[in-house]
This record gives sequence, C-alpha cells and structure tokens, in this order.
Amino acid sequence: MAVQFKNTELSDIIEIKSASQSYDGGKSYIIQDFNLLIENKPNQGQFIIILGPSGCGKSTILRYVAGLQQPTSGNILVNGQPRSNDNRIGMVFQQYSSFPWMTVLENVALGLKFRAVSKKEREERAMEMIKIVGLEGHEKKYAQYPRLSGGQLQRVAIARSLLVNNKILLMDEPFGALDTRTRLHMQDFLIDVWEKVQPTIVLVTHDISEAVYLGDDIYIMSTAPSSIAEHISVDLPFHRGREVKRDPHFVDLMHDIEDKMMGVSSS
Repeated sequence: MAVQFKNTELSDIIEIKSASQSYDGGKSYIIQDFNLLIENKPNQGQFIIILGPSGCGKSTILRYVAGLQQPTSGNILVNGQPRSNDNRIGMVFQQYSSFPWMTVLENVALGLKFRAVSKKEREERAMEMIKIVGLEGHEKKYAQYPRLSGGQLQRVAIARSLLVNNKILLMDEPFGALDTRTRLHMQDFLIDVWEKVQPTIVLVTHDISEAVYLGDDIYIMSTAPSSIAEHISVDLPFHRGREVKRDPHFVDLMHDIEDKMMGVSSS
C-alpha cells in the first residue's frame, strides 16, 4: 500500500501528484500514480532521502523536479506552482559534471552567466559559495581530475547548484564514485552545508547508513511500477556528528530500514 501524505499548514516546497512514467505507450509503467509531498520547514530546510531497488525510478523522480524530464502523466509542483524553467533547480550527479576546461570559479558561476548576471556580480556571488563549500584558494584551478580530487569536484557541483537555487538541492548518488574515507568526509561536509544554507535536500542513495546519518525523512520506493511504499521519520538530533553512528538507536533504525527494503524488494 502506497504511503498517504497529509498536507499541513506548512508551505509546500515540492509536490509530485499522481505521476506515471511509461516508455512504451502505456503498455507498462516504471512509475505509476507516484505521490510525494515535501513541506518547507522554516529556518531549517529538510533532508529527504529516497531509497529503493535498482530500476525503480529514483533518478527519474529527481529529474522530474529538476525539469530534465516530464512524466507521462501527473503534475510536478515547486513552491505550490507548476514546475517551470523560470525556477531552475540544480542537480548533482554521481559522475563529475564540471566543465574541465573552465576554472572552479567559472563553473560555479555558470548558472548566473546564463541568467545574464554581470561578470562582477556573478564572480562575487560565486566566491561566497566557494567559501561555504570549503574551496577557497582553488577558485583559479581548472575543474578537472587530478588537479582537484573527486570530493572537491563534487563540492564544485554542489556550489554551482546552490548558487542557481539555494532553496532546493537534488543529489543522485553523489558520493557513489568516492572511496570510503572521502565519502565519510563528504557526508560531514554536506551536513555542514545544510546547516549553513538551510536548503531542502533530496538525496538518492543505496547506502542505508548514509541515509540514516543524513536524513530527516526516508522514503522507500517499491519495485516497478513504483510508488512510495514506506516512510521512516529519523528521530535523531538535528545536528549530527559521527558519534551518532554508535548510538544503539541509529543501529536500530538501520536494521528497521534494511528489513523494510528487503520486504519491498521481495514483494
């Protein structure tokens, strides 16, 4: 049974209503009657995690919100209005998405360039975001490996996305290509950015520990045709350090989600 969403007095930041996705003219569906409601928490933002079996359409959901794909049917609302290109939303992918022939500063400022913001203003605003993501001193380097590490390249992508829209950040397995140590550092970095900027972050991951460590709310998608099958509210402290992973409640949450994931996968 799909999760039912209750609209409260909080303003809606993202709403997906009855979205379905078919690639064969309706003979079969990857996503069907999919609903998701994310409300805006003032002065905090939210950290939403999407889990689910491979091929269930997790990335497709992010692409709907980013405006990179339209559902076969259904509606996508951002801030209570139909999704439009006037309100661009950045998306961070697993693959490095920076332009290697451009500097870090040029990459971060690129979205503002497309909006015809003056060079002086976009560079000033880009430098502010570069400082927030901890890349000050690297702004003149070309955004290419190995001049920058994998973690630094993902920081460039995060900075670019937040500069375009600092209210919503979409992330599709952004740390999947990183080694374990770098991935752990990037998780802590992302918590720090979230607390500083307070966006609503929607993150797709396959890592249950990462989901519990970062998330406010975790949604588990069913196998295709997909919908939201489970919702877990993560009742851990707002500010989290690595010590929370040693908390027995953290371990219990991981086991609970693991059980729900196995139930969804075998259904």
